[in-house]
Amino acid sequence: MSDTILPLEVLDRAIGHKIQVLLTNDKEFHGTLVGFDDFVNMVLEDVEEFDNEGKKETLKKMLLNGGQVAMMVTES
Repeated sequence: MSDTILPLEVLDRAIGHKIQVLLTNDKEFHGTLVGFDDFVNMVLEDVEEFDNEGKKETLKKMLLNGGQVAMMVTES
């Protein structure tokens, strides 16, 4: 049996957990992953948004466009 983990499987395991998402425009989001689709569009709750100057904004819920996602990190 292979130890290969597919990208969507990583996302599936992260549902309900805090994640960090870096977009291609250098914005960064930290929040709890609520759900996602096959295009890696993600719904986050209790989100902190950081722009490229380090400014922070807090949002209750948001939808991220998967086409703009450069990297995602799960927080343990």
